[in-house]
Amino acid sequence: MTGRACEADRAEAVRRSVVRDWWRARREAARRDAGMTTSEYAVGTIAAAGFAAVLYKIVTSGTVSGALESVIGKALDAPF
Repeated sequence: MTGRACEADRAEAVRRSVVRDWWRARREAARRDAGMTTSEYAVGTIAAAGFAAVLYKIVTSGTVSGALESVIGKALDAPF
């Protein structure tokens, strides 16, 4: 084997090793992240439901409803 071919083989081996190590680190990181526990899901669900209720009340209020109707009405009456 020539010197250049040997260097190319070593460079390829190093590249493969780096890629293999990178993938191994990603797999280990994914295993460590177990996700949310049941209590975290419960708190998140309650918070989302509360936010949805507040948002519903705001959007269905007279002021916001009137403003939305006005914007939609102006958009539909716009000349093309």
